[in-house]
Amino acid sequence: MSQITFTFLGTGTSQGIPVIACDCEVCSSIDKKDNRTRTSLLINADGKNLVIDTGPDFRQQMLRENVKTLEAVIFTHEHKDHIAGMDDIRAFNFIAQKPMRIYATEKVFAALQREYHYVYSGSDYPGIPQVETIIFENEPITFFNQKIIPVNVMHHKMPVKAFRIQDFTYITDANFIIDESMRQIAGTRILVINALRKEKHISHFNLEEALEIIQKIKPEKAYLTHISHLLGKHEDISKELPAGVELAYDGLKIEL
Repeated sequence: MSQITFTFLGTGTSQGIPVIACDCEVCSSIDKKDNRTRTSLLINADGKNLVIDTGPDFRQQMLRENVKTLEAVIFTHEHKDHIAGMDDIRAFNFIAQKPMRIYATEKVFAALQREYHYVYSGSDYPGIPQVETIIFENEPITFFNQKIIPVNVMHHKMPVKAFRIQDFTYITDANFIIDESMRQIAGTRILVINALRKEKHISHFNLEEALEIIQKIKPEKAYLTHISHLLGKHEDISKELPAGVELAYDGLKIEL
């Protein structure tokens, strides 16, 4: 079975950290782990790359990680902090001389058509991103000889896709997981889950709620992502977490 490397391209919430015009201790921190771009994940196997979500920082993330090729993008949902960087796939179109595979649900596809109307207009204007959009809902996506299994979670009233690849499960922008999805996640060795802040939030797990999910799943290792400056400094919060649970940070790599 191929080795898979997961790289956290971004681990911040929609505003990122530092937040514009904020002078709090997190936004003012000199610890690089407190500098968080918008949430995204790079998956590499057999020399091929796939990205989950292209947020506003996609270009900078690709440059930072020196990504030279990209085969596909999968979107979790249609919020701007997860789709706003799709235009920058143009660079990979130019290198590969072929369209980028885009995996999206019907709802996400509708949002992409609104946000990137020029991509789907049929125009032959040079420089427009070239895409091959593949609609999925609940069926597994086969990529790099692996099955990527969609898992349904809720982001307040919005359906969001989490994903399981082998024993790795990635959940972002969620505050509720139905029983069927919990059964899909069961047995995961590595669990990534969003933990926005300590205070309760309408559409994201807070720290306490994320830890409760982790306790139910009992993975060997859990990583928290989609973090806001309101959670606290990386160093301080890390000391409060139970054994086997860590804050993810931009650039963190996990091998499976």
